[in-house]
Amino acid sequence: MASDSQRPSKAERTASAREQAQQMRIAQEAADKRKSLFIKLGVVVAVLAVVALVVAIILQNNSGKVADAGNAPKGGNAAGGITLTSDKTVADTSGITVDLAKVGAAPAQGAAPAPRDATAAAKGKPVNLLIYVDVNCVHCADFETQYGDQIGTWLAAGDVQVEYRNVAYLAAGSPTNFSSRGANALACVADAAPASYLPFSKALFAHYPQGEMNNKALAKMAKDNGADVTSCIEEGTFRPFVKFTDAAARVDAIGGTPSVFIQAKAWDQNAEPDFVAAVNAAIAANK
Repeated sequence: MASDSQRPSKAERTASAREQAQQMRIAQEAADKRKSLFIKLGVVVAVLAVVALVVAIILQNNSGKVADAGNAPKGGNAAGGITLTSDKTVADTSGITVDLAKVGAAPAQGAAPAPRDATAAAKGKPVNLLIYVDVNCVHCADFETQYGDQIGTWLAAGDVQVEYRNVAYLAAGSPTNFSSRGANALACVADAAPASYLPFSKALFAHYPQGEMNNKALAKMAKDNGADVTSCIEEGTFRPFVKFTDAAARVDAIGGTPSVFIQAKAWDQNAEPDFVAAVNAAIAANK
């Protein structure tokens, strides 16, 4: 048993307690500082992430920098359309330009949609199909899923020629202006690799359930379908063309997408729900 002389005195015990308390206080202060630093770092990282996202959206959207005039892609026309003459070729057009200042005036109130330059093919010629679509439109995606392969079959057989007018009606609801960028990508593919247009279009609309795509993903999808158009997509080469197409469609009172015209006549899905039968009837009548 320890003697009283070996036990710490009251003063020593008090001093030891004070030292332990001070060490605990120092340790707690250090922990608080580390916690505060981690919180500050977390806030900084979060702010930087938000800034990066905003910058990415601004750069990707770039809507304020889209010119009002520009070139049409190969196969493009002055109405803002891209015409496929077969499943692998586009119309023989080049050097066409569009200008928003020349888009024209809206039709009289209550007038039926009247697409500019829409014509019926002459007897004995492939039937004209005119289709307005938006790459961010669920109904367009459904239309492509249901009829895309059949349209390709008609094109391959020489029964029809198809003019696509890729509008950006839904761009306002997209933080990345996907409708316009997707339409630009389609124009890029038509210009550089016409044979890839239908496969790329099919893949693009099939992607709809997975959400919007950035330019890198669009370029990869195009390349996977035989079109190396990365610079065209990144630079938004045909965004002015898309801008014109969209404005012209609105002026022409095209109310929504998809809007389809067979031999310049609007296809009414309610009155004639069988699209394939309607086109086949037109093909038979035009032979």
